[in-house]
Amino acid sequence: MIRNFFLKALNKYASKWIVLFIDVLLVCFSFVIAYAIRFNISFNFNLSVLKTQIPIVAIIALICFLFVGSYKGIIRHTGTKDAFNVFFGVTIFSVFIGFLVVLNQFFSIYKGFTIPKSIVLIHYLVSVFLLIISRYIFKAFYEVISTELKTITNVLIYGAGDSGLITYGAINRERENNYDVLGFIDDNSNKIGKKIDRIKIYDPAKIDEEFIDYYDIDEVIISIQNIKPNRLLEITDKLLSLGVEVKIVPPLSKWIGGDLQANQIKQINIDDLLGREQISIDNPIVKREVNDKVVIVTGAAGSIGSEISRQLASYQLKKLILVDQAESPLYDLQQELIQKNIFNFVAIVADVRDFARMEEIFNEFQPEKVFHAAAYKHVPLMEHSPYEAIKINVCGTKNIADLSLKYNVERFVMVSTDKAVNPTNVMGASKRVAEKYISCLSKESKFTKFTITRFGNVLGSNGSVIPLFKKQIENGGPLTVTHQDITRYFMTIPEACRLVLEAGTMGVGGEIYIFDMGKSVKIFEMAKRMISLSGLKYPEDIDIKITGLRPGEKLYEELLANGENTKKTYHEKIMIANSPDMDHASVKAQIEKLCTEIFQLNNYASVEFIKVIVPEYISKNSIYEKLDLNN
Repeated sequence: MIRNFFLKALNKYASKWIVLFIDVLLVCFSFVIAYAIRFNISFNFNLSVLKTQIPIVAIIALICFLFVGSYKGIIRHTGTKDAFNVFFGVTIFSVFIGFLVVLNQFFSIYKGFTIPKSIVLIHYLVSVFLLIISRYIFKAFYEVISTELKTITNVLIYGAGDSGLITYGAINRERENNYDVLGFIDDNSNKIGKKIDRIKIYDPAKIDEEFIDYYDIDEVIISIQNIKPNRLLEITDKLLSLGVEVKIVPPLSKWIGGDLQANQIKQINIDDLLGREQISIDNPIVKREVNDKVVIVTGAAGSIGSEISRQLASYQLKKLILVDQAESPLYDLQQELIQKNIFNFVAIVADVRDFARMEEIFNEFQPEKVFHAAAYKHVPLMEHSPYEAIKINVCGTKNIADLSLKYNVERFVMVSTDKAVNPTNVMGASKRVAEKYISCLSKESKFTKFTITRFGNVLGSNGSVIPLFKKQIENGGPLTVTHQDITRYFMTIPEACRLVLEAGTMGVGGEIYIFDMGKSVKIFEMAKRMISLSGLKYPEDIDIKITGLRPGEKLYEELLANGENTKKTYHEKIMIANSPDMDHASVKAQIEKLCTEIFQLNNYASVEFIKVIVPEYISKNSIYEKLDLNN
């Protein structure tokens, strides 16, 4: 703390006046040197005359430097501009001195200021040299002092290729933090043992606990562009087990102006360790499809809805209508968009279950695109509240879809979930019912295109496992996992929302779009990684507690239902699920009856009704299992 105060005080209060004082001192010293050079490197001249001239030289130098402002540069950032300012200041000073000498020769104003013209020239050259070189000496001195006063962070860079070299350069330019690169790590046997700028390249096999302890390594920065996800996972797991902090260099596309800055090197997080390549979509058709259009987003304040809204707001929409019943989160989104100078939107507090209110909105704004993200999604809560799940997930979807058909919306896109596939819980089953209703309307519609997007768990969304684990880590643990073998598919929120927007441009309607999401992730392993990423150890610092499967919870999720298969789209990571045929008229009538009679049904009757519409719905670890036994 005292050290930081010293540095701040030196920078803020004293530096420029100290520089000015030293500059004047050096000019006076240069004047003495000039005399000595003029008299053959000796002091065989009248010293008493010199004593009368130095105060005049000091005063003139002070005035010139104050005028030019050459002393105002920040010493630790000394560069060409500072050198030029010094040169300019000394030049003005020397011209002024020369003028006074000539003036004094003609008018004999002051006998003591008779200076040989050669001394004026020698003094000019010596002053320029000393003042400029002093700047760089002070800069080097400051860096040495800073190094001593700050804590040194010992770093290894994983990757001795072009990206690793650029990372090394960025770290060397960093002044806020004091890094010391002790080595490179590389898998290429041709590089191992060689040196870059006198820094050795090590074999990854040599990086063990003994190596880390011996060199006191604090961080390892992974600097490999286009690294395979599985390889990144393998490297990170090993490094985390050694107790070092792991950071990663962002992709080239995210470098500022094509240059890597040290502050862009971030701590590796769980998003980077999905074990698959993130899906990127850059489709100019999306821009064409939404520009100058009125677009409604329901559930706009939720995790998915808000990101869809952010991405849509980046286009030139005619109007963006944000609808959600959650007042505070909707207000937060409203303020966020205003802060970004986005004003072509309206935030409306409204409930998709209220058909009359929704019709008012459709009638007023006449939307051309609808992105329906409003839903209840928490499996355990919905298992105890089937009425609410049906009202929002089924009847709310029905309301928005019916209005989209009535008001000739161009495209209706529904956000669904992998839990709708062979559902084992109320939430998943209610979403499957909604999917079926959308399929029925798609068969009827001659204008509106109905599309469904189906994906897995979203990292960082409200109520997802990642924020829960973070809170549990902050509270000292334990982390709770329902089963040691439970697995889930994961994607990031931006990925999920890019899929939704992409689906708004693809196909002729009636499609269910799914991701090639790679391998599913073991939640238990994810929990261990999050403990390691927090700088802690499992189980010594934080333990993991197995709590048992919750009502309706599966050990693993599926992306395709029984009887479904897929066909490709133009994007290699996006596929269309070919759903089995169904009696659309009969299914639609059943769903309409469900939404009409839900007010009179108890929980068991509601679930029983859903099981008729979705025959593959088999409850697990739930009070509704008896309904399956009765069948």
